[in-house]
Amino acid sequence: MDFLNWLEPDMSFKVLTCFDDQSDLVRVSSVSRSWRHFVIENGLCKKLCLRMFPQLSRVAGVVELNSPNAQEFAEVGSSNSKELETLEREHRVYAFLARGFISFDVRSSISEAISASSTDNNPEETIHNTLQPRDMVGRRASYWSSKGQSDPAVPEFLIYKLVSDLVVINEISIHPFQAFFQAGLPIYSTNAVRFRMGHVKSPVVVDCDSKGESCHENKFVWTYTSEVFRMTQENRLQTFKLPEPVLCIGGILQIELLGRVQRQEMDGLFYICVCHVEVKGKPLSPAFGVEIHEPSGEIVLKNDVQAKLHNQPPENESVVISTVNFENMGDDMLPVENIEGEYEWEEEEGSDEEYFL
Repeated sequence: MDFLNWLEPDMSFKVLTCFDDQSDLVRVSSVSRSWRHFVIENGLCKKLCLRMFPQLSRVAGVVELNSPNAQEFAEVGSSNSKELETLEREHRVYAFLARGFISFDVRSSISEAISASSTDNNPEETIHNTLQPRDMVGRRASYWSSKGQSDPAVPEFLIYKLVSDLVVINEISIHPFQAFFQAGLPIYSTNAVRFRMGHVKSPVVVDCDSKGESCHENKFVWTYTSEVFRMTQENRLQTFKLPEPVLCIGGILQIELLGRVQRQEMDGLFYICVCHVEVKGKPLSPAFGVEIHEPSGEIVLKNDVQAKLHNQPPENESVVISTVNFENMGDDMLPVENIEGEYEWEEEEGSDEEYFL
């Protein structure tokens, strides 16, 4: 008995939207033609992704790259068949995307340092030093330092490029710098931090100065802003876990440093110093990428169907996303050999002399 034939469409929709696992929706769509049609027609995989990551609401369309069927559907077919292909393509892409959200490994996700709001001494105290995991490199202190301010409320920011245009961010860690070469071993931390994620306003390379230390904030569009997290004045890597994982679309992260707590004894000014920044997330490339259109901000989600992923799924688990040919089938139920398809996965292989800031 097919319960979809007995329930009103609205009730069926409510039942199926209770699923919070993409694999369940894919299995539901494998039961019969009517179930599959219902899942695809109502965009249930897409809706699940939107519930998981509201940042996807700006996606205006999806594209499959290197798809063997792309040219065929582009050249033939009525408007109805093209509309159906659009729905089926969205089903495949969003099912694949939801699988990636769960299965991709969490790893270090910073690609490069882009810019700091201010830098006290170049190149000794550049933002690029924050990519080093240690506070000493080549027998020299390694850290970024802001310029000094008489007002402790003056904020600073650091901007980084991530390893992918699509990264699911779980947590961000910051290690404030302790000036071991100054009397009293002061720690130049900040009162609090806040995180913004987004993309550049145009697809061209961000134009900073020759040393990468000055870059106007208005070159970026921020699509996510976190809550404010308190930082302690301690010499350790402090981890700030986001309440929910966030999908960074565009691959740009800004760290706002709010408030200064340490005054330098020699000049009486307040500074903020950071020796290391670390971002933990799930990069979704090379399987997924984005194209952002300005000034509308609309996003095209791209899925390279031939790209291999970097994770191994649980044993004996198959994920069904392939289009099924129904033309020669005699009844409504789908044979197992026609509905099972798998993604391609692969396994990843000191001195005592006193100095000033």
